Amino acid sequence: MSPQIHVAHLSKHYQVHEKEPGLMGSLRAFVARKYRTVRAVDDVSFDIEAGEMIGFLGPNGAGKTTTLKVLSGLLYPTSGIVTVLGFTPHKREPAYLKQFTLVMGQKQQLLWDLPAIETFLVNQAIYEIPRDQFAATLKELDQLLDLGPLLKKQVRKLSLGERMKCELAAALLHRPKVLFLDEPTIGLDVTMQVRIRDFIAEYNRRYGATVILTSHYMADVTALCDRIIVIDKGKVLYDGNFRALIERVAPYKILKLQFEQPVACEQLAAFGAIASCDGMTAVLHVPRSQAAEAAARLLTQVEVDDVNFEDPPVEDIIREVFTGKVTGLGTANERTPAVNPASAG
Repeated sequence: MSPQIHVAHLSKHYQVHEKEPGLMGSLRAFVARKYRTVRAVDDVSFDIEAGEMIGFLGPNGAGKTTTLKVLSGLLYPTSGIVTVLGFTPHKREPAYLKQFTLVMGQKQQLLWDLPAIETFLVNQAIYEIPRDQFAATLKELDQLLDLGPLLKKQVRKLSLGERMKCELAAALLHRPKVLFLDEPTIGLDVTMQVRIRDFIAEYNRRYGATVILTSHYMADVTALCDRIIVIDKGKVLYDGNFRALIERVAPYKILKLQFEQPVACEQLAAFGAIASCDGMTAVLHVPRSQAAEAAARLLTQVEVDDVNFEDPPVEDIIREVFTGKVTGLGTANERTPAVNPASAG
């Protein structure tokens, strides 16, 4: 079976006008403009199966949003092949437009001075959603997102979290098979971020929807995605299992220790690499395969008041990838098989 999303050697380049400052710069730009080519996306390839939830990661300007805009048909690619659900996105065929949605956390589709329900009704007409299906879907979304108190309030009077819930609901009324989510939790408090993540996971489980998620909040990605695609300067740096990347970039556990009485920091070197130590507390980096054994030896040889194992912060690991300190990352050979949540179990 062919992948639901197929991207092969996708490139998107822009010609950007460069102008020198001042009056003379303006005159020179008027007579002889200078342009620079920006390679927003540069030879990107990946396949995504039905039902997968993919974390699409990269620093600002990496090419994430540009890729999503090409996949949704908003931008025409400079070169390469892109198909989603068997359609070529930039052709903007009605049959394709009714099967995907693009949600951008920094943009809105809700009508600002009208209640959210008015936008819902507009979307019902645009997507030609039958009345019974619209009512049933709205009821489901209400149960998942607690929309009832919000639907008849003017959008401009909603909080950011309330508006984001309505944005998601408006985008999902036509039950799309593919979701492109660009920073859906940006600016939300921790509680609302959790609610939005839970909702995305539940929608994926119920409908087997394919999800591409971009986010600078690593909690979003770790909670939802087993596979990630890391992109920077328009190129794919890594495409594979999230856990495999963590174990490869940081093949150690963090062992945090608190002692009943002061200890000589030098004696801790036998148990792992010392990251910090002040005599009463210490942080060790212990190889993953030796973590349990090292902890057991510590407890028998040193008077420990408290011990705790942690994985290195995901943010630090991704930052290592972004800065180019990690080389030789894999692509296809790192992937794990896709599972369609709708058919699992």
